[in-house]
Amino acid sequence: MSAPMQAVGTHVEGHVLVVTLQRPEVRNAVNMTVARGIAAAMERLDADPALHVGILTGAGGTFCAGMDLKAFAFEGVEPAIEGRGFAGLCEAPPRKPLIAAVEGHAVAGGFEIVLACDMVVAARGASFGLPETKRGLVASSGGLMRLPHRLSANLAMEMALLGDPISAEQALAWGLINRLVEKGEALAAALKLAQAIDANAPLAVAASKQIVQASRHWSDAEMFESQRPIARAVNGSADAREGAAAFAQKRPARWQGR
Repeated sequence: MSAPMQAVGTHVEGHVLVVTLQRPEVRNAVNMTVARGIAAAMERLDADPALHVGILTGAGGTFCAGMDLKAFAFEGVEPAIEGRGFAGLCEAPPRKPLIAAVEGHAVAGGFEIVLACDMVVAARGASFGLPETKRGLVASSGGLMRLPHRLSANLAMEMALLGDPISAEQALAWGLINRLVEKGEALAAALKLAQAIDANAPLAVAASKQIVQASRHWSDAEMFESQRPIARAVNGSADAREGAAAFAQKRPARWQGR
């Protein structure tokens, strides 16, 4: 008899950590085991200097159907990790870039996981939505707060109040996803995107992500002052000097992450 599949699997492709939700029998619904597995993977991604980008995906042709409602009903425990929130991710995404590779459903908490990622690759046939209002619930794991930063106010409100799913094609038209690929190709396309990011300087990538995320909270008066220490630390690094030298010498840069 084969060993049971872990709820969350990980493997490394170069400098990319691929994290896979592996409960296809329940459409990769999140229970505490999954939440702990994702949290551990995100901690590994940020702590390991050899890892530059993360990818989050689901096994069995679907991404994630949200919280495991049966586990919640019988165990009475929401799958949240202290300091990290739902699924060990939604309240504290990693410092390094994280890409969602979506096949099939990404709904309810599954869509909130997607919205906690930095970029999204989706296959045709994928769907996204926050159906909580149809069930008398509130999408409280970041979806309602992140949607208005990804969509116009009217479209964010439509998704929040109607609770209807949208297709991958519609998500692309609305700017919710970065790449639309054929069914079964989301992970391969996400790896290609991750490798393109990985070709760039890791310090500069992490700082750029930090500024993009933090700047939504900065006023016009403070934004340059708030950006300055983040940018200065990178622009004075050995990698910055290496990037300039590589450009001048017409050769690939050799990044050291310092």
